[in-house]
Amino acid sequence: MSQSRDIPAALRTFRRFGGALRTRDALAAGIHPATLYKLRDSGQVTELARGFYRLADADEFKDPDLTVVGVRAPEAVVCLISALAYHGITTQIPAVVHLAVPRGKYHKLNLDPLPVQVYRYDPKTFTAGIEEHKIGRVKVKIYGVARTVADVFKFRNKLGLEVALEALHFARERKRLQNRDLIHFARLLRVEKAMQPYLQTM
Repeated sequence: MSQSRDIPAALRTFRRFGGALRTRDALAAGIHPATLYKLRDSGQVTELARGFYRLADADEFKDPDLTVVGVRAPEAVVCLISALAYHGITTQIPAVVHLAVPRGKYHKLNLDPLPVQVYRYDPKTFTAGIEEHKIGRVKVKIYGVARTVADVFKFRNKLGLEVALEALHFARERKRLQNRDLIHFARLLRVEKAMQPYLQTM
């Protein structure tokens, strides 16, 4: 597609794509690189992450930090408190974005200025329970509810048992999981014994 240096046309293109574009998508849609940088320098678009732009007057994304993860660390998976918050099954407000990576594959994951806490998961179980969610126009990998609840029990000594119990309570109360799925992940992650007393009482 021929590229245009027309600012109004570029703004219309952004709106047509929901208000946010990656650099490569903007160029493919016909926006000239000089126009993109002019929009950024004039404050008409905001660079949320390297190579990812959003119209300054567009509606805020529900989870802007997670779009940064989707753009800059597409292979990482949102986990633990951040996944609980995304699924609406915790009262915790994560001060950092909790991300899982397979152990041995990532030496360092730096998303500055976005604060992240990286957890290194067993490569054998890393992919189990991953879901892809679209936030804005960005695909973000997030562990599903059942996997996340089991994970929080696995990390209960670090995160607190009360966080795990609250997540289990909310997930069941709000009908966000099936018992068979939860038991599957509890067995997979070897926390079934730790979870069993709470599963019985609930």
